[in-house]
Amino acid sequence: MAMKSIFLITVLVLVLVATQAEAQILPPIRIPPLPIPPIGIPPLPIPPVGVPPVGVPPLGVPPAGVPPIGVGGLLNISGIVSCSVNASVNGTTPPPPFPNATVELSCDGTVLASATTNQSGAFTISVNALQIPTILTSSCKLVVATPLSTCNATLPSTGSLQAPLQIVRNVVNGVLTVTALIPQLFVFLGAS
Repeated sequence: MAMKSIFLITVLVLVLVATQAEAQILPPIRIPPLPIPPIGIPPLPIPPVGVPPVGVPPLGVPPAGVPPIGVGGLLNISGIVSCSVNASVNGTTPPPPFPNATVELSCDGTVLASATTNQSGAFTISVNALQIPTILTSSCKLVVATPLSTCNATLPSTGSLQAPLQIVRNVVNGVLTVTALIPQLFVFLGAS
């Protein structure tokens, strides 16, 4: 019985829909044919397939002033600063962390961004990649601006820890590229 009811309801719905569709028929839209140019006047040229019209960049090329896909993005620099002139780990006891130290991203002698280490000596600096096109060159490095004597009075009060950067990976997410960088070994450079 249930199958008959479902079948009858389906037929009734179809009949009602068909009746409504017939009642709402609109007059057909007529498109006039394109005029044929008189003899002696050449038709407009049609560009070859794959060639964009004049003034339109090719597919995949952004307009002027817009960075290409994958170029605009974020640079994430993260690491740990140790309270030591020689941060190498000898296997038995790691060097103590350097809490509350100011870590600066310096390119060509100009500080572009900075962060403060947490209690574990960890820091993260995030920068718009378009603002720093030279980040991947040797001119950019991390500099610990806080003197080492701040975390240990027996360490020098002049000079600084410095480290070049190393790319870990690139992650592309749509139009955003996130480049992860880490400092190589922090090295103490005395005051000059």
